[in-house]
Amino acid sequence: MAVKTERLEVRAAPADRARIEHAAAVVGVTVSSFLVDTAVERANSIIADVTTTDIAADYFSELLAALDRPSAAPRLAAAAKRARRNPRIIAR
Repeated sequence: MAVKTERLEVRAAPADRARIEHAAAVVGVTVSSFLVDTAVERANSIIADVTTTDIAADYFSELLAALDRPSAAPRLAAAAKRARRNPRIIAR
């Protein structure tokens, strides 16, 4: 477990504080532990929601298959050929 050195302070309405204290007591942890655990759980959920894309398995399979199929890119091939003939950066 990481050493807890950082401090957070919050302001809460009396009714909110009472509810938080009650919930912490119900699960048998300190209010501090309850707040940190709950906040970290919520933070993880929010971060996962904005950094993860869920798609159907069949669509994912189609996407991978499309990525595996080579596609013709004649303009890109021509640009690469020109770049090989006329390099802009010369190693010395």
